[in-house]
Amino acid sequence: QVTLVESGGGLVQAGGSLRLSCAASGRTFSSYAMGWFRQAPGTEREFVGRISRSGGSTYYADSVKGRFTISRDNAKNTVYLQMTKLKPADTAVYYCAADRNPSDFWSYARMDVYDYWGQGTPVTVSS
Repeated sequence: QVTLVESGGGLVQAGGSLRLSCAASGRTFSSYAMGWFRQAPGTEREFVGRISRSGGSTYYADSVKGRFTISRDNAKNTVYLQMTKLKPADTAVYYCAADRNPSDFWSYARMDVYDYWGQGTPVTVSS
């Protein structure tokens, strides 16, 4: 059982920056690949980005590539999402998720490959 808690969401103006954090419980954080997803009102949850267990590889949705950066600090059991050049279209509730069994076979963008989810933190970008 792993508990994930997101924090850092809030209100920011378009063009601004915000850093989200996701803190995980347990002693096996470094064995999980971590993902970030987001869900805007009336839409399905969508993939934002993914970071490998060691932090050596990252992957991003086209909509955020070049603006968002995922990082992790395994010593702190924490994964981060640094968001810059924010747009109103980035407004959503942001969720982190943990994948216990990273694989090249299944798509990392699918929600069903992740085993644990946080409750989400809302981000609102004003124009």
